[in-house]
Amino acid sequence: MKNLPEKHPLSLKLAELANYLSCKFEGEGKTEIRGVSSLEKAKKGDISFLSHPKYRKLLEKTKASAAIIPLEEKFNRIPVIKAENPYLSFIKAVNYFYKPYRPEPGIHPSALVSSSAKIGKNVSIGALSVVGDKVEIGEGTTIFPLVCVYPNVIIGKHTILHSHVSIREGVKIGNRVIIHNGTILGSEGFGYIQTENNTSQKIPQKGIVVIEDDVEIGANSTVDRATLGETIIRKGVKIDNLVQIAHNVEIGSNSLLAAQTGIAGSTKLGKKVITGGQVGITDHTVIEDNVMVAAKSGITKHIPSDSVVAGIPHMDIKNWRKACVSISHLYDHLHEFKNLKKRVEDLEKKFK
Repeated sequence: MKNLPEKHPLSLKLAELANYLSCKFEGEGKTEIRGVSSLEKAKKGDISFLSHPKYRKLLEKTKASAAIIPLEEKFNRIPVIKAENPYLSFIKAVNYFYKPYRPEPGIHPSALVSSSAKIGKNVSIGALSVVGDKVEIGEGTTIFPLVCVYPNVIIGKHTILHSHVSIREGVKIGNRVIIHNGTILGSEGFGYIQTENNTSQKIPQKGIVVIEDDVEIGANSTVDRATLGETIIRKGVKIDNLVQIAHNVEIGSNSLLAAQTGIAGSTKLGKKVITGGQVGITDHTVIEDNVMVAAKSGITKHIPSDSVVAGIPHMDIKNWRKACVSISHLYDHLHEFKNLKKRVEDLEKKFK
C-alpha cells in the first residue's frame, strides 16, 4: 500500500486510489472517487466492491462510479480496480476516506495527572481523566475523557483508551492497542475458598494483566488480574463486547473471541482460536491452536489443535450436527418404542 499525503484530499482519482491500494485498474482512471458504500446504496462518486460472484446482479445495477472486483472477474460498465482480495482492499479504502475522531494532543485542564507520571510526545488526555503515580504513557497515545488509570500502569505507543475505561494498578498495555468504552483491565479475580464455618475466604489477587501489541478489546469487557503471575492477552487478539476473562488466563496470538464469551481461571488458549458468542470455558482447560468453537458451546476439557467443536458439553461439530438432527426425531422414536414395548408385553402374555 502506497503512502499518500498526511492531509488527505476530499476526493481521489481512481488511478490514484488503485495506486494507494497497490492494485491495477481498468477503465477511466480520472474517475473521481469521494467516498465508499455498499453496492445497493452507492451513489455517484462512491466506490463499492464485489466479494463473491453471487452478488454480481447487485454490481450490474449499482450506481457507484467504480467498484473493486476480483482479479478473475470481467466487468466494464463502470471503471474497476482488480484486487486479489476485494473485501480487504475495500476496507483499506474505507480507512482512507473515513478517519475516526481523535482529539488533538494535550492534557485537558480538568484532567488529574500525577507529577510522577511519564507522558510521551503527542499524547492526548481528555477531560476528567485520572492518571496515577508512576504511570508511563507512550508517544501518540489517546486517553479520552473520564478514563481512570491506576498507579504503576505502563501504556505503549499509539494506544487508544475510550471513555469510562478503567486500568487497575500494575497493568501493562502494549503498542497500538484499542480499549473500548467501559472495559476494565486488572480487576480482582473471582477467587474464594470455603472455610469450616461455611463462609467464603477471599484469595488475594496479587498478579497483573499484560496486554500485548495490536490487541483490541470491545466495550464493557473485563480482564481480571492474576492471582499470582500474569493474565496475558497475546499479540493481535481481538475481543468483542461483554467478554469475561478470568485470572491467570492466557489467550494466544491472533485469537478472536465473540461477545459474551466467558473464560474461567487458569485456562490457556492457543494461537488463532475462534469462539462464537456466549461460549463458556471451564477453569484449567487447554485449547490448542486453530480451534473453532461454535456459539453457545460449553467447553469442559482439553481440545486438540485444528478441532471444530460445538454443544454442551462440547463434541466434534459433525457429531453435534448429527445429535441435533436426532433430537428433532426423538419424540417419534420414543412413541414408536412405547408401541413396540406394549406389543412385546402382549406377546409375552399370550405365550405364558
